[in-house]
Amino acid sequence: MERKIGKILIANRGVPAVRVMHTCRDRKIPTTAVYSTPDRLAHHVFMADTAVHIGEAPPVESYLNMDKMVNAAVQSGSDAIHPGWGFLAENANFAQMVIDAGLRWIGPSPKVIKMMGDKIEAKRIAQKANVPTIPGISDVTDINQIKKWMKDEKITFPIMIKAAAGGGGKGMVKVENNDGLAQAFAQARSESKKSFGDETVLVEKYIERGRHIEVQIVADEHGNAIHLYERECTIQRRNQKIIEEAPSPSLTDSLRQEICFTAVRLMREIGYTTAGTVEFIFDSSTKKFYFLEVNTRLQVEHGITELITGLDIVGIMIDVAVGKKLPFKQSDIRPNRWALECRLNAEDPKSFSPSFGTITRLHVPDGPGVRVSSGVYEGADIPPYYDSLFMLLMTAGADREDAIRVMDRALGRTLRVEGIKTLAPLLLSIIRHSAFKSGDFSTRFIEEHMDELVSMFREKSSEDEVLKVARYVAEISALGPQKWM
Repeated sequence: MERKIGKILIANRGVPAVRVMHTCRDRKIPTTAVYSTPDRLAHHVFMADTAVHIGEAPPVESYLNMDKMVNAAVQSGSDAIHPGWGFLAENANFAQMVIDAGLRWIGPSPKVIKMMGDKIEAKRIAQKANVPTIPGISDVTDINQIKKWMKDEKITFPIMIKAAAGGGGKGMVKVENNDGLAQAFAQARSESKKSFGDETVLVEKYIERGRHIEVQIVADEHGNAIHLYERECTIQRRNQKIIEEAPSPSLTDSLRQEICFTAVRLMREIGYTTAGTVEFIFDSSTKKFYFLEVNTRLQVEHGITELITGLDIVGIMIDVAVGKKLPFKQSDIRPNRWALECRLNAEDPKSFSPSFGTITRLHVPDGPGVRVSSGVYEGADIPPYYDSLFMLLMTAGADREDAIRVMDRALGRTLRVEGIKTLAPLLLSIIRHSAFKSGDFSTRFIEEHMDELVSMFREKSSEDEVLKVARYVAEISALGPQKWM
């Protein structure tokens, strides 16, 4: 039974809000934007059909305020809510509130979000579905449990202590030896309490040269679950991804089949619907993969999967929410390109410290094989209260080398951002690095190569440009080049 959607409120800001609005425009579905006071002139506000002010700058007063979100939807005549990613996207209580208010929730059921949001529960379900999981123990309350487990299971350092309720790299501490154990345990618990209001932690063996591989799944309410192949998200800084690609350069075809169908099996087991991602850690030395978690939402990097498959994942989410069947079978999904994504954050590329301010100049990359998902415009402000991601830069080519070449052009030749610092110089150094080009990297790539990557930065500013113009003018004028040049 199909249900109609007349208008969608996007419970988000910036890049994710704009991304969802693009699909709504394609579908001729009107949209409602929500904004906090510093975001009143933001890109997503201009793009929507209506906009509702929901509070002051702090996220708890605006983008994390569930009552205000639901009220904004009702007040603006929206009958559905899409949460994007981040903020309330994986909040089961919010999903339930939306449904209780008589609105359509464009995402998986609150029950599934809750089940997968608890890392301990998720791991138990994965084991039940016969999905390999990292050796570990859950519900740890003191360090003697950790020592006993390591002794009994013959586990060696390093190990990883993680917040059970966590995500986004928060509440995760790596422990190298016995001496650091007590401090790391206390740190993980306090970070977990601060970020998620829950100090439950679990401990796992740390996979030394791990690679991060995730499988994109789409599923409908009629029992169809299909994978759209995998993405490699190994290049990270502080447990946050900054470069992703699809397909993964680390898998053989047989491993690819195995990892993708394992993900489908798990999602069927939990009765998953709409779009979601199963994350695995891949141990390149043993060629084994282990379940990490399920992301019960649209992911930042979904665009590269769209590039290689030609599908619109946000569109699929909307169709599933109105009760439609998936219009394709597994055998119809045949990727024939390679795609790469770089996350442009407003951060200092040397220290990763946030960089706020006004974008005084912006030239967005274009040309063949480039897709840009932007949350800003020239003259826009980057406020200090939210995530520093302001643009996703994606490129595609016939193969990996091709996609890297196009990314080199996009980052190195056509992108111009002035007024704030961005990760662009670092991203360019990474894609030009021989180890990246050969596909030989792990999640520790950036920390291992940081000095070398920084030394590859080409420092260019608008003053260099002015000098270039002055030299040119001098050459073609009667005066000839001057001493001060």
